[in-house]
Amino acid sequence: MENFVQTFLRERGYTTNDKAQVVIRACDDWYANRCIEDFHQRKTVQGTPYELLRTNFAKRCCADDANLCEVAEVNGGENETQHEYLLDILEKNHFLTMYRKQIENVSAKGTAACYVRLDQAEITQDGSVRGGRIRLNYIKAENFIPLSVVNDEITEAAFAGTELKGGKVRTTLVDFVLDKNGNYISETNVFDEYGTRIPELTTVVQLGEVKPFAVLRNAEVNNIDHMTGYGYPKLWGAIGVLKAVDLCFNVLFGDLDKADKLVLVNELLCKFDESGKPITPNEQLKKTFVMLGGEKLPEQKDLVQEYNPIIRIDEITKSFELCLSLLSTMFGYGTKKYSFENGQIKTATEYAGERQDSMQELNKQRTEAENYIRDICRAVLWFSNTYQATSWNLEEEITVDFDDSYVVDHQSELEGKRADALSFSSIPKLTIWYLMDKYNLSEEEAEKIYKEGQTDIDADAETED
Repeated sequence: MENFVQTFLRERGYTTNDKAQVVIRACDDWYANRCIEDFHQRKTVQGTPYELLRTNFAKRCCADDANLCEVAEVNGGENETQHEYLLDILEKNHFLTMYRKQIENVSAKGTAACYVRLDQAEITQDGSVRGGRIRLNYIKAENFIPLSVVNDEITEAAFAGTELKGGKVRTTLVDFVLDKNGNYISETNVFDEYGTRIPELTTVVQLGEVKPFAVLRNAEVNNIDHMTGYGYPKLWGAIGVLKAVDLCFNVLFGDLDKADKLVLVNELLCKFDESGKPITPNEQLKKTFVMLGGEKLPEQKDLVQEYNPIIRIDEITKSFELCLSLLSTMFGYGTKKYSFENGQIKTATEYAGERQDSMQELNKQRTEAENYIRDICRAVLWFSNTYQATSWNLEEEITVDFDDSYVVDHQSELEGKRADALSFSSIPKLTIWYLMDKYNLSEEEAEKIYKEGQTDIDADAETED
């Protein structure tokens, strides 16, 4: 977030949270796999600078976390027309794709947000709005500023974003605040590349009582000081372990990098060029070291001796296992989210599928995600009713179906349903449900196929008689 944005908000009487932004930036550095100067950049004992290799395991952790909260479908309610309209708006705004990115960012930095806006709308002198296209703006944690928080609910907020327009950088700040009647007012301010506000681009729009934005936060309680309104960034508590993972990898890389076999030979076996250097006709022989000046080899009786460096695979593996177990604990899935088993690294999705008791963390986050999506959908319907003359039911129940393929073995479930259908053939519904899941059919289609099959069986039986 730009400093002039914080200054502008402070001049208007709001308090901005610098300490929260420090935490968010630190987590973003690890998530983006940036070089951490005070950790990755080092010097040898001789003062030669070098840089540690980075595993980018922070990104892997957050991606696996997001996989477990993937949305399969949003159901806009029993009214089919309203449902189709809502899905059309979400699809035009690439909602499912952007939600997937946001839930990953929430795991990394604790918070994401979205607000509804109108493009190409007509704004009259009295601040009223007509027409326009409904658009969703997706906001990252570093561009989100909570302004008012009541009982942990964010009632007022501001959102900042930077874009390049006409070859010049512009920063837009949109804030949503409540008036004395409990209705929202939206104010948009634009700043040039020098941080100077452009007054002629300022717009103020009177909205209604429906909150025009939604905030997605980590379900984990945020115990970090000075982060009111923000979700808990899981990477913050895992930074120490992420450093240990990178160190383990660098130890492994160092062993492998020095693992080439060395060959020591006596100078009596070599030819030399005019300058007195040993002649190495190919790349392999360049790795041969010649003992000059009559020096003896470590084994005095040998003219040629091999040195094979040891790779400390067992010690390094145990160190990795400890670090990964600690990392698993940091992300709330016990000690086996990442672990070495039979020479392989098992990931969060595999472990969650085996241990359903570890799904408690996931279920909490899904509740947060459902509330976030419902708030966005309700705001979309309100904008449509208010500015596009529709009459959608804002109280319609909106449900969210999550993709359980990461945590449920569908093949095993299908085999179980098939076994039930065969064992209880006198219950047609079991066979119909099996056909629906197996071939992705509607209940009517599955029932039709079942009845056709029964007709064929009856016909064969009559033929045999």
